[in-house]
Amino acid sequence: MRLTEFTELTGLEFGRLRADAMLVDLVLVELGGRTGAQAIDDGVDPRDVWRALCREFDVPRERW
Repeated sequence: MRLTEFTELTGLEFGRLRADAMLVDLVLVELGGRTGAQAIDDGVDPRDVWRALCREFDVPRERW
């Protein structure tokens, strides 16, 4: 997944301001105790970060 697609999906699902805050503030155990932004900076595929966020917030699977 490209970063632009990830940014678009997070904005649509969570709202742009909330998504931006989540990426820098929310630590996800699934991502090794990193925030989404840290994981992406460390080279984790944005698709994996997207799926971790979806699981954390119980986003219906059809919107993943």
